[in-house]
Amino acid sequence: MAGNTFGHYLQATTFGESHGVAVGCVVQGVPAGVPLTAAQLQRWLDRRKPAQNALQSQRKEADHAEIMSGVAQGLTLGTPILVLVTNQDGRAKEYEQLDHDFRPGHADWTWDARYGHRDPRGGGRASARETVARVIAGAIAQAVLDAWSLAHRALPITAIAWSDAIGDVRANGPPPHAITGLACSGWAFAPCTLDHAQIDCSLVRCPDSDASAAMVAAIEAAQLRRDSIGGRVRCVVRNLPAGLGDPVFDKLTATIGHAVLSLPACRGIEFGSGMASAEMAGSQHNDPFVPGSQPLRTATNHHGGTLGGISTGMPLVFDAAFKPAATIAQSQGVADAKGHVRSLAIKGRHDPCVVPRAVPIVEAAAIFCVADALLGLHIARIQE
Repeated sequence: MAGNTFGHYLQATTFGESHGVAVGCVVQGVPAGVPLTAAQLQRWLDRRKPAQNALQSQRKEADHAEIMSGVAQGLTLGTPILVLVTNQDGRAKEYEQLDHDFRPGHADWTWDARYGHRDPRGGGRASARETVARVIAGAIAQAVLDAWSLAHRALPITAIAWSDAIGDVRANGPPPHAITGLACSGWAFAPCTLDHAQIDCSLVRCPDSDASAAMVAAIEAAQLRRDSIGGRVRCVVRNLPAGLGDPVFDKLTATIGHAVLSLPACRGIEFGSGMASAEMAGSQHNDPFVPGSQPLRTATNHHGGTLGGISTGMPLVFDAAFKPAATIAQSQGVADAKGHVRSLAIKGRHDPCVVPRAVPIVEAAAIFCVADALLGLHIARIQE
């Protein structure tokens, strides 16, 4: 079935269903000799897994990664890497009543229209459980980038993301154009120096302590209403070299957009000044070069790290918007194929807000695209 593989030079194929036996991925294109262990993958998966606090789904999954092929003695072999994660807390019986019903806001109806058959157990492949595989792919891509940085004596290429908004609560961080890789003064935090520990100490993964508390309150209020709430993730990829991206149709922005927009519940993405650019003049949006900078830098970052879809060497900055989770505890109208509607309170263990757990998934998507583009850059220069 088309649509399960992503990437050009580095490719990930994901497999498995939400309440099936297992989920996982096969990653191809990883060069031989890259250091890779299950522990590296586990650090990424531990940030994504559910039931880390009361604001998340209470599904109990250890998400233990098993590397089945492609690695020996801690080094990649240059062959396909298969990683498996067994589902330990699936509850397929909770969905038996929905075998022939379509839930509002879910992919049940459209999946049935596409294939004529679907897995009703928690959404099957459309479930956010599938993102376990994407995080694994991102962790493998990070290993590729780390090996490249070490070989080229370059600063490590890393992605850092956080909950920038939940509902109408916004973090007090610098606007995208001010994220230049230099210190950002006058804000609650500086993306150029943020690390995962500073973000993960917040229940909602927001490094602004005041906004974090307000976001927690907003999610708890939604839970009391038996409802859900949406928000935004901001991501910054740091220490990118210039020259990554394949024009015209495979611009770096386009491939990241593809990866992020394919995440469950994602409804929008914007780079740099994004939609606000439509209200600006060219003289405002153009980023002036810093005199004498080597490599070239710009004083502002309205372009968000790419020009012509190719990286400039400035931080890559984008926002991703996520809708409220479709599964809520309130009674809603579910429909069958004949249009008969009945009221039903859907059971299950679901996040009242997907944004905090989306943070490491967005990072993984960005890192995978960057590693893919980096491999493409070297292939392009060899072919020259």
